[in-house]
Amino acid sequence: MSEREERSSFQSLAIRHVEVCARSRADDARREIGDVLRMSNLPWEAYEDALSSIRANARVALHFHPDRPAADGRSVAESLLEDGMYRSQFDTGISNGSVSAYPGGARDLWERKLFGGAYHREGAANAERPKYGALDLLSHPDGPAPRFGSCYLLLAPGVSRRCTFTYLDSHQDPDEKGTLDEFDDVMAALLRDAFLEEGALGERPLTPRRLLNRLKNGLGKPRPDPSSRSARRNLNAYIEAQVHGAVSLSDDADVLVADPSFRGTDAGRTLERLASLHSLDLRWHRGFELRADRVPADFRGPGMPSLAGRIARNGRVDAAAIGAAAFDLKRNPEAWSDRGSYGEVLQELKYLWHVLVRYGQPVPVHRLRSLTNSGDAI
Repeated sequence: MSEREERSSFQSLAIRHVEVCARSRADDARREIGDVLRMSNLPWEAYEDALSSIRANARVALHFHPDRPAADGRSVAESLLEDGMYRSQFDTGISNGSVSAYPGGARDLWERKLFGGAYHREGAANAERPKYGALDLLSHPDGPAPRFGSCYLLLAPGVSRRCTFTYLDSHQDPDEKGTLDEFDDVMAALLRDAFLEEGALGERPLTPRRLLNRLKNGLGKPRPDPSSRSARRNLNAYIEAQVHGAVSLSDDADVLVADPSFRGTDAGRTLERLASLHSLDLRWHRGFELRADRVPADFRGPGMPSLAGRIARNGRVDAAAIGAAAFDLKRNPEAWSDRGSYGEVLQELKYLWHVLVRYGQPVPVHRLRSLTNSGDAI
């Protein structure tokens, strides 16, 4: 389904349920927004201008790891290339968050509550379930929610019209939720953080004035080159987006931003073919790499240094090294049994990616240039 096609009745019900919930909280949300604007010496028009810009220009980013194995043995990048569709965890069995997309699983239960049981009605198929991403409001080069993948697709602004949103992750059952038509509740939470914490969405300093100016004046501009800017490393503070309806790469996506550790690899070449086939603007961010002997033992657990040492290449860990380990785990789980069950080791690898996002260094510019000289374009 492209952004121009009709939604199924189940998807329409899900969106409507979130919209009704958000509308019931709108009066309180607008009062809170008014308080923040008053304390920040900002007119109401500043908020309305920012909201109009979001509705016209805001995109959703879908993060993914291109080299993770799917249930059928293909990598995620190969599946995207061959199918031309971005699918939900209920379809693929792959997740970079909670692996619980089955009847009675945690994701199934929170979707029932979030969407008022819309996807649990008779006749609803797994393929109709929403796809999860994050609203890209500040154009961070590593994406709005890098914890969920080293690469990301940017969807066309029109797709945001068939999305629902929660402020922070939906598995936390946040009160603040909405749609583009009923977005005050989400914006109240965003402005509250900007006012109280002088930071939001992984960026600091970010006051309400600076935030509203960025939203009004930045969203409609061409996206800055991600290879020329510093990563924001935002692991936790995002506006989650739930995309209702199918996501066609040709119809619904227009930008693909990839991690440079995949340059020259099978996954990287697949991403290049994917971008060419579906007319996606392929860009590369600066990536993350970390020496194995500098992996901390007090962030995501004491097992992180030994895991890093085991999978490091030339003494360094990057996205491709973690992906190669995940693929080896899938093919040879017995070789990893010393670290625990398949699920436990997979969780460790996800945690190591979080470590890399938090502590990793960008790929040096001279190495990015060497990749360019070898025939790749940054």
